[in-house]
Amino acid sequence: MKELILELINESHLNVGKLQELLARMNTVDIAEIFEFLSNEKVVQVFRILPKSMAADVFSYITPDNQQTLVEAMTDDEIGKILDELFVDDTVDFIEEMPANAVKRILQNMKEGKRQLVNQYLRYPPDSAGGIMTAEYLDLREDLTVREAFDYIRKNRIHEIYNCYVVKRDKLLTGSISLKTLLLAKQYQKIGDLMDTNIIYAYTLDDQEKAAELFRKHGLLYLPVVDKEQRLVGIITVDDVVQIMEEEATEDFEKMAAIYPSEKPYLKTSVLMHSRNRIGWLMVLMLSATITGTIIANFEASLAALPVLMTFIPMLMDTGGNAGCQTSTLVVRSLALGEIVYKDIFRVLWLELRVAIFCGIGLAIVNFARVMLTSKGNAMLSLTISLALIAVIIISKSLACIMPIFAKKLKFDPAVLAGPIVTTILDGTSLLIYFSIANLLLKI
Repeated sequence: MKELILELINESHLNVGKLQELLARMNTVDIAEIFEFLSNEKVVQVFRILPKSMAADVFSYITPDNQQTLVEAMTDDEIGKILDELFVDDTVDFIEEMPANAVKRILQNMKEGKRQLVNQYLRYPPDSAGGIMTAEYLDLREDLTVREAFDYIRKNRIHEIYNCYVVKRDKLLTGSISLKTLLLAKQYQKIGDLMDTNIIYAYTLDDQEKAAELFRKHGLLYLPVVDKEQRLVGIITVDDVVQIMEEEATEDFEKMAAIYPSEKPYLKTSVLMHSRNRIGWLMVLMLSATITGTIIANFEASLAALPVLMTFIPMLMDTGGNAGCQTSTLVVRSLALGEIVYKDIFRVLWLELRVAIFCGIGLAIVNFARVMLTSKGNAMLSLTISLALIAVIIISKSLACIMPIFAKKLKFDPAVLAGPIVTTILDGTSLLIYFSIANLLLKI
């Protein structure tokens, strides 16, 4: 279907009727993906032939670059119609991506009530619960009857109704009630008698990761958001949380790979921006690698006495780095999911020490046999390399599990310490261990 639509769009004479018919049968998310393959001119042309009932939904899913292209090509009346259909949280996300001159025009074409609401949401930090919440929710007073509640729901139509939130007259959140409960209740029963008072909620200034953790832990579809006076101001929906989880995971991967996070997709980011995001950490790692060079220089006499030692340095450093990477990846993930906290540090260390010993012994046995074969039966050299390998793996896994936990405790990002910094420290540590054992056993 997507390939056929792209063929129709790229024809010299656009078959508007056929294209409208095909687009009307597609999901709005899939339609939005098609816009990624179109030129700016085609983006405007195709958007204008979309069925009116789908236009706002498609607009909310297309990329910020395409949204800006459309805003610049639209009349004020067209912008106003799109804004009327957009959810408040989608409108806020859209505005945050637009340049200042476009934002002014967008706000001018927004209805007064919605503009005030959007301005209120824009005051919250973008990565907070208040910054990702929406105003599309239903709140019921606890003194209403079920019949009155249904009248209110019909009057205030919301696209998705699974749960209603119960408030007092000053918007104080007191409970929640599901649509199922309302349907099964008697019409004369009071909402306050039927509501569930055990509410999971977030505060407006809570970090978005904390909100996402509540969704994961409690299996929620919606999460109410309250201000510091416990007044209901919005809700977070599960689709926004999925996006947050994806963004946070991407950010952690980038930091562990020594890359400053980028807000734009890979192919949409300029070469200069890619370079700027990477060169900082590369510079730090390059300069810190001088430590490794200094250690090798200090043991130059040992290498001169037994040059074969040099051939095993890459293997030891790579194995130590890989062992540490395995551990740090698991620990960072567990910290992000709340599976471990600072008080678990000694339990985590004890677990990783045992894993390191088992892995180290297994690798050492294979390595001992390999070195014996390649070094013409030099048992002492084989033993030196094998013992160094065990020690390096133990140190690597210990450091890689402790440092992210300490970082979390000190309010640093564990992903940063889990990647480049741990690897740099391990390189120097591995060499010190290796040469110390070699000097002791080989008497050089």
